[in-house]
Amino acid sequence: MKTIALEKAAAMIPDGASVMIGGFMGVGTPERLMDELARQGRRNLTVITNDTTTPGRGIGKLIAANAVRKAIVSHIGLNPETQQKMMAGEIEVELVPQGTLVERIRAGGYGLGGVLTPTGIGTQVEEGKTRIEVDGKPYLLEKPLHADFALLEAFLSDYFGNLIYALTARNFNPVMAMAATTVIADVAQIVPVGMISPDHVVTPSVLVDFVIAHD
Repeated sequence: MKTIALEKAAAMIPDGASVMIGGFMGVGTPERLMDELARQGRRNLTVITNDTTTPGRGIGKLIAANAVRKAIVSHIGLNPETQQKMMAGEIEVELVPQGTLVERIRAGGYGLGGVLTPTGIGTQVEEGKTRIEVDGKPYLLEKPLHADFALLEAFLSDYFGNLIYALTARNFNPVMAMAATTVIADVAQIVPVGMISPDHVVTPSVLVDFVIAHD
């Protein structure tokens, strides 16, 4: 693990990259990275995340900055900017049931070929997907999700990159850390190695490539 300045962390992410972003309605989303990616004028990102938050918060900042080409999300209901851009054809939106979304991410991290779920059978979700019967019951094959980068927010890290999350900020962050080529974490506090008990580590350092250094 290496510490890295915020500007350099954002600069690592090129236009057109696929990016998993932790958080649920902005809780667990690395806000400083959202600000910096918008400031640097990033474009054509494929964003994999639970939601696009609200205007001016979290991933909503990337939506407003026209940084996103495609969003793979469970909902966009609270961000009218995302809705408007989708209807205008400026953003492609793939809506995925929330449980299916997190399982697809988990499958990508665990090296699985996909997951079987009954969710979506007989609805628009089924269109274009493979239906498989197991013991006479129908399931959809949902393919795994992987990304070039995972951008995470954590409460605490040591200088090895072992991460602890605060309360519900734990949501999507740990599973996304498994499913991306490069993992960048923005943390509230960095402490010396040994200050975090192994029993308290949620995302181990072996999964974390960069922790953003504080000024």
